[in-house]
Amino acid sequence: MPPNTTASTGQQPGKSGRRKGRKARLIVLVLVLALIGGVAYGSYWSISTVRASFPQTKGTLTLKGLSGPVEVKRDNYGIPQIYASSDADLFMAQGYVQAQDRFYEMDVRRHMASGRLSEMFGKSQVDNDEFLRTLGWDRVAKQEYDTKLSATTKKYLQSYAEGVNSYLQGKDGEDISLEYAALGFTNDYKPQTWTPVDSISWLKAMAWDLRGNMQDEIDRALLTSRLGPKQIADLYPQYPYSRNKAIVQEGQYSELAGAFQQGGTSGSSGTSGTSGTSGTSGTSGTGGTSTGTASGGSGTSGTASGTSGTASGASGTAGLDSQLGGLTRVLDDLPPAVGVNGDGIGSNSWVVGGEHTITGKPLLANDPHLSPSLPSVWYQMGLHCRSVSSTCQYDVSGYTFAGMPGVIIGHNQDIAWGMTNSGVDVTDLYLEKITGDGYLYDGKVKPFETREETIKVAGGESKKIVVRETNNGPLLSDRDEELVKVGRKATVDTAAPDRGDGYGVALRWTALQPGTTMDAVFAMDKAKNWTDFRKAASQFEVPSQNLIYADNENHIGYTLPGRIPLREESDNGSIPAPGWDPEYRWTDYIPQDALPYEYDPERGYIVTANQAVIDPDKYPYTLTADWGYGARSQRITDLIQSKIKDGGKISTDDMRQMQLDNSSEIARLLVPTLLKIDPENKDVREAQKLLEGWDYTQDADSAAAAYFNAVWRNVLKLAFGNKLPKELRPKGQCLWVEPVNTTGPADEAEKVRECGQRDPDKAQPDGGDRWFEVVRKLMDQPDSEWWNTPKVGTRPAAHNRDQLFKRAMIDARWELTAKLGKDIDSWSWGRLHRLFLKNQTLGTAGPEFIQYALNRGPWELGGGEATVNATGWNAAGGYGVVWVPSMRMVVNLGDLDKSKWINLTGASGHAYSAHYVDQTDKWADGELLPWAFSDQAVEKSTSDKLVLKP
Repeated sequence: MPPNTTASTGQQPGKSGRRKGRKARLIVLVLVLALIGGVAYGSYWSISTVRASFPQTKGTLTLKGLSGPVEVKRDNYGIPQIYASSDADLFMAQGYVQAQDRFYEMDVRRHMASGRLSEMFGKSQVDNDEFLRTLGWDRVAKQEYDTKLSATTKKYLQSYAEGVNSYLQGKDGEDISLEYAALGFTNDYKPQTWTPVDSISWLKAMAWDLRGNMQDEIDRALLTSRLGPKQIADLYPQYPYSRNKAIVQEGQYSELAGAFQQGGTSGSSGTSGTSGTSGTSGTSGTGGTSTGTASGGSGTSGTASGTSGTASGASGTAGLDSQLGGLTRVLDDLPPAVGVNGDGIGSNSWVVGGEHTITGKPLLANDPHLSPSLPSVWYQMGLHCRSVSSTCQYDVSGYTFAGMPGVIIGHNQDIAWGMTNSGVDVTDLYLEKITGDGYLYDGKVKPFETREETIKVAGGESKKIVVRETNNGPLLSDRDEELVKVGRKATVDTAAPDRGDGYGVALRWTALQPGTTMDAVFAMDKAKNWTDFRKAASQFEVPSQNLIYADNENHIGYTLPGRIPLREESDNGSIPAPGWDPEYRWTDYIPQDALPYEYDPERGYIVTANQAVIDPDKYPYTLTADWGYGARSQRITDLIQSKIKDGGKISTDDMRQMQLDNSSEIARLLVPTLLKIDPENKDVREAQKLLEGWDYTQDADSAAAAYFNAVWRNVLKLAFGNKLPKELRPKGQCLWVEPVNTTGPADEAEKVRECGQRDPDKAQPDGGDRWFEVVRKLMDQPDSEWWNTPKVGTRPAAHNRDQLFKRAMIDARWELTAKLGKDIDSWSWGRLHRLFLKNQTLGTAGPEFIQYALNRGPWELGGGEATVNATGWNAAGGYGVVWVPSMRMVVNLGDLDKSKWINLTGASGHAYSAHYVDQTDKWADGELLPWAFSDQAVEKSTSDKLVLKP
């Protein structure tokens, strides 16, 4: 999965031209290929070549290994519903069908998870493979398969693999997908058989993308090079529990919790407690920058400053900047597994009990927010036993991942469930003192655990690497040149070991231990009630997810599963900790029975949208210091409450409309102040008038939304972005800044030019709801130093809030003039806020004609950052859509056949299949498709039927 490179120049036209252009595109492809490659390529890439990989969806096929016939019924969108008489047949057919539609995607994913991308894409992927081999996901997956999973789960995985391999049998690459034919131009890669471990390792890749606050740890440490503790505290404000409600409000956790003591109950070092006091101060870093923690206050996380006094004092700043800046660059280059890349990504899910619905039974909605990918990361399907019994136990439908058996999110005949990322802290970075062939721990040198890995490279020589591990995990600093420069200038306190050549960086992460999540998937798929579901969820160890629940007996619930570490009082997990100190080791894991849950709350609904799980005043354990700040969750709550007040009832379509809510909370806060400012310039005043009477809704055709978001972007840049260290700013943004370690303002001649180093889609300030909270708190401080910004060219300097807002309004006006034209009547948010769908391998790094063949777009979208309709954009990087509701569903427990769903793209991964992006137009318009479940409804919706026979 090569890293993103220059975007395709052959993108699709807008929506009006999409449908009628599909057939023409195939003809154009053949002509382009013939012109570029000559007759040989033109004949090789004929229409028959393109169509050769399309799946057979009608008639009969023989599948060796089946015990009986299996039916695969596809609707008009190519979504398969599989009917079998045994579990083994059901999952074997699932493997076969997913391979028909998505094997190339499956193959790339398993090569990523196992650190073997170079086998497909050559030397460009060696660095990624080195990092992935160091993490060792496939090794842990094999351990899970060998030692942790039940015999039944192993049987299902084996059946699934048999189905995939039955599809592969006798096929060359070009028979499987267009991408293999393209790869054939440059190497002789041949697809290999599928194994059960390939499916499990994908869970590790998924967990990596959803790992929690590791990037926040890195960012806070990097901020200390330019900002002091008070400034960092401003940028990481405490969660607003009184305004944005936590998920669990009336819930419980086991009394067992009292038997386990959690460090930090007094709030020291900023850890969560029941009535925390102020955190302790750290020693001064380089340049006299203190790195102590802020007040713990009311038991909330005392890491508002984002730094830990003890850990920061041990590591200093200068050397750590080099290490963590290098690590960030490695992480930026690493291809995402399920499309996650950025702090602002989240998901929505909520459930409303029957007392508040038209049907009298629960309604459940879910829309996970991930980076857009083509094909979508999700695969829709149904798995149906003709007769549910002990030999065939499943009747379930929903969303899964190509390459994994079972269903991840969806419903069966009795219950429905959804997921959002919990964001709990399950990773810690450790600074390691390296000494010879070992590392320092508790005053003694311990030997590394080592292994040798061989990376095969398509078209090149293999490369051998040695992976070293400490008792905290793999040494990531072995995988990047910057990380190898282990802190030679690091400032340390007197308790730290001599820095010598510096420190390494190791990762401890719950997913690097064998677990039982695959068992949990199958158990949830057949759960019949809340008790079954909670038992199944307890096995869902990584990634930790917020799970919402509803059943046809009119119950709703929420539970937080996951393997979540307990830390000592001295370690709050907010920044890299000293690996040589035993006090920073994890002490245990929170018992599953002690994790929060909620069942049939009196209010009659539950909302999860990445906000805090529970108020720390009500809970004795630290889950994380880095929740989302609750803008989306509170908006969803407000929408529900507005519907049910005075006895109102909610419908399936009401749930859909809530998913499409485009309201901007930050606009609601800022616009009244912006309207009071006199911009003087008539062109700026003309743009300002767009905000008069605006209802803060970010529709695609809204000129007001376009101007406001440009103002918001410029407010963030002027107030914060230009003051951040280069490691957090976007690539291409170069500034003259004062050198680090100066004690006063530098003369112009002394300033140095620093350019941003982070991928624009991952840079800061990203404009998410953390930044909403930052600005909200500063609105009452009009003379805060944050509002200062220097004069640039003809743009005036600012020394207070209103002056900076005026400057941002000026800058926004001329930015949009350049992008959209001087005539504001032609402006629209959708013209700025566009979605491009790109094939995640050859569509980002292949030749332009291949990108043209594989990619689609643009679509002009409404919605925005920290909005319920979360078509996210990164304010530091631009206005383009960088994450989306990757699917949407609404489950109706009163009549499952009246449930609705939609995918971002389509069922097929084949570029010229009718089902490649056949759901995208409807997705962009906010529509949902019928979701047939019962035998009768599925039969009625069937357009293609394939029978698989033994």
